[in-house]
Amino acid sequence: MLNPFIHWIEANGAWAPWLFVAVFLVASLLMIWRLEAMSAAGFEGTVLGTLVMPYCSGMGNLIFAFILGRHGGNGADVMTNSLVNNVTNMTLVLGLPAILWGINIVPQKTGDVAKKKSAKQNTSATQVNRLSLLMTMLAIIFFTGAAWAMGRDGQISFNDGLVLVGMFLFWQCFHVFEVLKQSARQGHSPLGWMFPVDMALLAVGAYGIYVSTGWLVHWLGLKHTGFISAQHLGWLSGWLMVLPNALLALYYGLRKQPEVVYASQVGDAHVSIPLCVGIFALYHTMPMPPFFETAIYVLLVATFVHLFCVALLGRLPRIAGIALVAAYAWFVWTGLIK
Repeated sequence: MLNPFIHWIEANGAWAPWLFVAVFLVASLLMIWRLEAMSAAGFEGTVLGTLVMPYCSGMGNLIFAFILGRHGGNGADVMTNSLVNNVTNMTLVLGLPAILWGINIVPQKTGDVAKKKSAKQNTSATQVNRLSLLMTMLAIIFFTGAAWAMGRDGQISFNDGLVLVGMFLFWQCFHVFEVLKQSARQGHSPLGWMFPVDMALLAVGAYGIYVSTGWLVHWLGLKHTGFISAQHLGWLSGWLMVLPNALLALYYGLRKQPEVVYASQVGDAHVSIPLCVGIFALYHTMPMPPFFETAIYVLLVATFVHLFCVALLGRLPRIAGIALVAAYAWFVWTGLIK
């Protein structure tokens, strides 16, 4: 059905890869747009919201792992993709908004009486968001630690993949039962007439990501020289797939909505590992890239920094943002340039 459109893009010669990158970004932003609209309407508090949103935020990584697994790609590229995605989210993408605007999860005290009253009314929701963030950060630490333990022998096998996927599914089931309890207490559902339309648009976005990712992976596989080539497939795909969430973080950072900045990045980071890694391992044994342990250590330390700052301070200080961006620069230097 889309063959004429794909052929038209391919007919643009040297511009074709950039046009497929544009298709990827538009499809990703379409999904993010509808997810944000559904969340604003109360969708986030439903079972479907719990099930759909994590997969949509990591859709590019999931499709990348599926395509390489199905076509016998290099498993080290999938692990590199997941590590680059997660480390970039937890260091650079969260560090920059903290430096530019500050990220305050807990509202700061103010002398204005009206603002104090409003802050008290929002205390419960703020604490729930804070606890949810802390829980997801703990999941990132647990999943990353499990992947590190399984990959220490230089590979992740089929059995390891089963365990990783099983852990993620258990994590999802835990959330489903939590949401079911919450829905039973509230006794209502926020789903409205726009729900089928939104789900259709999400499907369109997912298909756009699938088509563009498949074409770009095939195109890079045919290039063997230069930086933009098959040897850097994991890094390039990781950066591409983190870009939509990075734009989202900068947008909501500018709008002074730090809870969305944090939730978008932390939510995306706990999907790539273990789910994407586990999916590829179900197809083929996955070898570890040379910088595997370095990336794991950076990711774990960064997540502990976020856990400490959110739990004790209720915010990510600018000095922590500077340290996270510096850690990312060191990660790129040791993993790619050195």
